Amino acid sequence: MTFLLTAAVSYLLGAVPFGLLLSKTFCGIDPRDEGSRNVGATNVARLCGFKWGFLTLICDLLKGALPALVFSGSSLAYVAGLSAILGHMFTCFLNFKGGKGVATTVGVFLALAPIQLVISGLACLAVIWRSGFVSAGSLTLVSLLPVLLLFSGRFTDFCLALPVSVLVIYAHRENIRRLWRGEEKPWLKKSGDKI
Repeated sequence: MTFLLTAAVSYLLGAVPFGLLLSKTFCGIDPRDEGSRNVGATNVARLCGFKWGFLTLICDLLKGALPALVFSGSSLAYVAGLSAILGHMFTCFLNFKGGKGVATTVGVFLALAPIQLVISGLACLAVIWRSGFVSAGSLTLVSLLPVLLLFSGRFTDFCLALPVSVLVIYAHRENIRRLWRGEEKPWLKKSGDKI
């Protein structure tokens, strides 16, 4: 019963579409109608400005960090973290179409494995700075994170990070195709990808 309750509450928290709520409330814009047509932080930043995009990022990050922290030290932390990520990516409030899971994944592993997350995050920022593509940085983060966890001997964290990495990479499949074709838009443009 505790397992199911933890999963359900964490999923519902993860499912809250903060990007949509913030952009409609403070900018009068529905991000599903403009730019990349998603509610992620990157699109909100393009449409409403950096301040609202950054706030969306923080909210989406906290959706993952809080459930994982509440159950820190127990196996329920992994249930909570995965449920929050799934809620963000497949939100019941938007017909199961949400973000690509990166920000919430960052939140979960910031709580569970902060050192490996910070290293992966720095690599992500370096790639974004050099390439201009949020998608490339995001793919770097989720690809590097399970490798660092494995070589750090954090096998339980690795067992969570690996399927999450696969999910996030799959969610970026269109971005990968655009990157390959040289058609991906830099993050400052008003189109592109979710985070």
